[in-house]
Amino acid sequence: MSYVLHGVVGDFDRLRSLSDDVPRAVVAPLRQRLGLLPVTDEIFNELTDARRESGPFTLMSPGFAERLKGWSRGGHIAYVEADFWGGNGSQAAALWENGRQSWGPAYASIRVGPPQEDWPINAVLARLGAVRAGAPDLFDAVGFGRERDLKGWRRAGLNALDAADYDVWEAACRAKEEADARTAAERDRYTRRDDAPVVLDGGTVMRTLGVPPSPMVGAAIRHLQEVHLERGSLTRDEATTELRRWAQSFRSAR
Repeated sequence: MSYVLHGVVGDFDRLRSLSDDVPRAVVAPLRQRLGLLPVTDEIFNELTDARRESGPFTLMSPGFAERLKGWSRGGHIAYVEADFWGGNGSQAAALWENGRQSWGPAYASIRVGPPQEDWPINAVLARLGAVRAGAPDLFDAVGFGRERDLKGWRRAGLNALDAADYDVWEAACRAKEEADARTAAERDRYTRRDDAPVVLDGGTVMRTLGVPPSPMVGAAIRHLQEVHLERGSLTRDEATTELRRWAQSFRSAR
């Protein structure tokens, strides 16, 4: 599987403001208040004079470097590239601050293996203030693994356009995660577990409760499985008694 990344990294809100005058530019939110402006060939041509220079970067020119210098006068700005296939590939990164290039460019040819702190993108993210927070490395910590190519990052940026700022985007993401978790929990409530026996099958549940096929039947079976895991094996008589007790509370709650 391939992975391609060319982009400018900095504070999300600030990077949005800086790129306001660049047609078609979007900033994709990363974790830790960072943002990524994916640099496609078209965006590169809009940012600079399109004259490319040799070096570790695929996309770089004197004009592009001047643009990054200008953007860095109010805070750190990084440019990163990564190109991988099947776990092997390369990274390059550089950092600008106070109107000058302060670090890099750094380049590394990378083979399959555990992540290293001195890989160029990890190193520049550390200089941007990113922290691992339990992730394998900074690359993963800020969410660079969320997309695989520039098209995906542009889509992520477009999806965030409605958010007024990073806080609004983060709150919306948190709300969606909580809603998804509630939906998953509700779905699980009506789904049989794979790690517990079914003491009373669906037909027995329907006959005992006098109900037709419905989500309630799945919920009843799931409940009896949960009871089995919490208390131990149930006889059929115990399961029937528990089923009737549960059904009363289930109906009253709906």
